[in-house]
Amino acid sequence: MNKQQLIRLQAQLGYEFKDVSLLKVALTHRSFSANHYERLEFLGDSILNLTIAEALFLQFPKATEGQLSRLRSLMVKGDTLAELSKEFNLGEYLYLGEGEMKSGGCRRSSILADAVEAIIGAIYFDASMEKVKVLILDWFNDRLMSLTLNENATKDPKSVLQEWLQGRKKPLPLYEVIATEGELHDQTYTVTCKVSISSHVTQGAAGNRKTAEKLAAKAMLEILNIC
Repeated sequence: MNKQQLIRLQAQLGYEFKDVSLLKVALTHRSFSANHYERLEFLGDSILNLTIAEALFLQFPKATEGQLSRLRSLMVKGDTLAELSKEFNLGEYLYLGEGEMKSGGCRRSSILADAVEAIIGAIYFDASMEKVKVLILDWFNDRLMSLTLNENATKDPKSVLQEWLQGRKKPLPLYEVIATEGELHDQTYTVTCKVSISSHVTQGAAGNRKTAEKLAAKAMLEILNIC
């Protein structure tokens, strides 16, 4: 990675490193070098959990421990971190071994999520706890503001649909992959969702089957008018 790429990434993150070597380590996968991001990831994971927990505690003063735990899990789960990493185009900046690169590692959600946590750990060492907390809250602001204590609003659409049908003693929804497109390492799955109480068939398309099923379930919830 050249100097201009590092400058561009730091601008996207909203933070300029005093010690750029920390950022480079945070972007280094174990397939590329023995000096990789896993220790920083460990630290960043703890900092992220604490920061989000505190933010939720202040944002929802009447929430129960269970509600706060559910919302925190939603914010810090791998899928959310992978989405965040894509907003930074983080996959373009990762140091990956040849095999990992060929297998699409720069798009793999687990690697992208780990790199976000490693960057948090790197910023903590380069600056301070207060600085990294400010950045985390800025990165997560829109997601935090969209949260609600309404469980269905944040629960997995597949779970909401399944529970709704079970509560009415109806058969579970049926999901079917109807198309798979793209190269082996970068495929798009199109999945349909069918339920016994509606003639509608909904669809979802995503880079993995699980996410495509969630999108199809979400579309079915909207048709059934389930909030």
